[in-house]
Amino acid sequence: MYVLGDITKWKRHVRCTAEQPTCSRWPRTGAVLEMHFARPHVSICSCRTNTTVPPVSLMLEMLTRSLTLMGRFTIAAKHHISIAEIYESELVDIEKAIAHYEQAADYYKGEESNSSANKCLLKVGAYCAQLEQYQKAIEIYEQVGANTMDNPLLKYSAKEYFFKAALCHFIVDELNAKIAVEKYEEMFPAFSDSRECKLLKKLLEAHEEQNSDAFTEAVKEFDSISRLDQWHTTLLLRIKKTIQGDEGDLK
Repeated sequence: MYVLGDITKWKRHVRCTAEQPTCSRWPRTGAVLEMHFARPHVSICSCRTNTTVPPVSLMLEMLTRSLTLMGRFTIAAKHHISIAEIYESELVDIEKAIAHYEQAADYYKGEESNSSANKCLLKVGAYCAQLEQYQKAIEIYEQVGANTMDNPLLKYSAKEYFFKAALCHFIVDELNAKIAVEKYEEMFPAFSDSRECKLLKKLLEAHEEQNSDAFTEAVKEFDSISRLDQWHTTLLLRIKKTIQGDEGDLK
């Protein structure tokens, strides 16, 4: 198990890594350092007690810096994901989790691992929506949707991303949502026939009429076939609460 005293050793290794890239023995040294860092990482990730989490996250951050200096961006991206997961589940610091998922996405993009980058971006989008950072969430969902709609293997997922973007638009402004739905139908014609698009149109109509019962019924009908998760339910409740006289539930 790693303790706080081990951090000093890690800092020394990272400092040496930063100072020695021009050394004639750097290729061999870099490989040795990577092996040295990777080996303890297995042990570090198995430590999940409250007393060890702070040094674990710090050690992993130093590890990613050293890997970046060595140009090992894919491996660094994986470690940024590990750090993000620690902030998600154990430190409950969503803002920092977002930052590490974004860094991982940037590294994956640089290595042209677009599928892996999209997975990280979707995590960012989900958290941004939860934190009411709707514009950022919209940009991410639209970007990933556009990236996947022309891929035969991934285009089925595009409607889900456009659906999520439209929900974020809806919370901000009903007119924004209408314009967004029309844009997504034009960009991705298959979206028009999707259950998600049909639900959005029913919700827009119910909202325009300030009919909370019709809104709830449309959600229940959709949910009876395609189960809505907690993320969708949270955003739909936020939209429904903008209807005058609404009690704030979907029952």
